[in-house]
Amino acid sequence: MSTEDRVDATMKNLEGKAQEMVGEVTGDPEDKAEGKMKQAEAEAKHSVEDAKEKVKQAID
Repeated sequence: MSTEDRVDATMKNLEGKAQEMVGEVTGDPEDKAEGKMKQAEAEAKHSVEDAKEKVKQAID
């Protein structure tokens, strides 16, 4: 996994957490849901990239 991909996924996760918290504070369920969706997307990116890394290590 490239460092850039890892940083992008981490930033997306942090953005999602912040948006979810804003949704909780303001009582906006749409913001809260979008924040959770961004966190799930970031987790999926990490999982895919981790799998790529394991395959690469197995080949090397």
